[in-house]
Amino acid sequence: MVKINKYVDINTLDKEAKRDYIDRHSAFIKTSSEVKAGEFLTVTVRVGDEYPHPDDFDHYIAYVQLFNGDVLLGQMNFTPGAVFGNGGKGNVEVDFKITLQKKAKLTAVAYCTKHGIWESDMVKVDVVK
Repeated sequence: MVKINKYVDINTLDKEAKRDYIDRHSAFIKTSSEVKAGEFLTVTVRVGDEYPHPDDFDHYIAYVQLFNGDVLLGQMNFTPGAVFGNGGKGNVEVDFKITLQKKAKLTAVAYCTKHGIWESDMVKVDVVK
């Protein structure tokens, strides 16, 4: 079974190294809390909030996925060095455009080639008619 890592409130951690490690790997979802049925909704997934992630040939964010419950809505794949240049650092950010017919429970997953899978907190989106 694959271990899935989750974000914890980094303000409660006492060592900067732990804050850096958790933050730079965690996926964060930004979107509206409601959308009209059938209209496009932009869902932004950002990996890391305060701390940048490396983009090296052996240590990079390989993909970001967006889920509604257990249903995969989309995936963006990355190759090493393609986003920030080999040896660079930054926060991978992806915009997914989706339509919903009923309320959703969105989660995002980011995969680091060195530190595994990191799952976001769930974000609820209501659909209005």
